[in-house]
Amino acid sequence: MKRATILNRDLSAALASLGHGDTLIVCDAGFPVPNDARRIDLAVCRDLPRLEPVLEAIAAECVFEKLSVGNEVRDYNPPLHRELTRIFPGLPVEFVPHADIMTQLVQRAKVIVRTGAFNPWGNIVLHSIPDVPKWFEAPGVIVPEWYQASVQK
Repeated sequence: MKRATILNRDLSAALASLGHGDTLIVCDAGFPVPNDARRIDLAVCRDLPRLEPVLEAIAAECVFEKLSVGNEVRDYNPPLHRELTRIFPGLPVEFVPHADIMTQLVQRAKVIVRTGAFNPWGNIVLHSIPDVPKWFEAPGVIVPEWYQASVQK
């Protein structure tokens, strides 16, 4: 039996399947998940689980190049904005119209993880990237200029 990290079989497998450029959405309880999406439904009841612990567990297992959130988070849900900054320190945040998350970005998501969160605009799009420092650590591999900043992390 696994003794640490993510224990949910479906979530663990979904995270292992992410490649460079794939997107994962971690959403609140009210997100309109399309019927044909790969859905991992963790919701049990209101705020179980909350959004933040799910994001923390995912952040501990995966590497992301940026996250996308609705413009509304900045103005109308500053506590969530602060939590995202804490959970993903230094990660660029792209603010997009929330409607784009629900209509366009949802169509490109490889996986959608639904939480029980009652957290306004709590729909976070995570953009996957390889663990760049490890990717270029083999002797003799030359790091391209555009990856230099990522290798220093």
